[in-house]
Amino acid sequence: MTPRVVVVGPPGSGKTTVGRLLAGRLGVRFRDTDADVVAHTGREIADIFATDGEPAFRAIEEERVAVALAEHDGVLALGGGSVLSPATRKLLTAHTVAFLNVGLSEGIRRTGLSSARPLLAGVNPRATYKALLDARLPVYREVATAEFGTDGRGPDAVAGEIAAWLGTGPPGAE
Repeated sequence: MTPRVVVVGPPGSGKTTVGRLLAGRLGVRFRDTDADVVAHTGREIADIFATDGEPAFRAIEEERVAVALAEHDGVLALGGGSVLSPATRKLLTAHTVAFLNVGLSEGIRRTGLSSARPLLAGVNPRATYKALLDARLPVYREVATAEFGTDGRGPDAVAGEIAAWLGTGPPGAE
């Protein structure tokens, strides 16, 4: 099995929301690897970061992404930082990957610089988010089959554009 499409992007890009809508349009199941990590560990991601640290979280995430890539055949949304793993990037070369791009201002507005997002917690979350975007943008583009801008667009329009790109969208889909 292989996912129909893998959705990647930074926090606030709409991976989960767009992914669910896309799965509905395609008539396939949706899966989110962040939810897989929580279900597998029985702990929230913020708790894993706080208690065990980012390296421990990334190791769990890498494993859960590999499992999902091997067994899921619908739309798969990856956690925003999962592409930082060289092993994950290598696995993604065999998949169709949609990169949801979001600009700094829109990403900040959407995330609300939430404390539930461990990498955005800290003294200057805006600067942290900017640094995250700057560092990850080349990696998202490296793994992407196609890039979709999400700024100023509703999730349904983005899902429609991806569905059309995949060749399954209705005529005239955005």
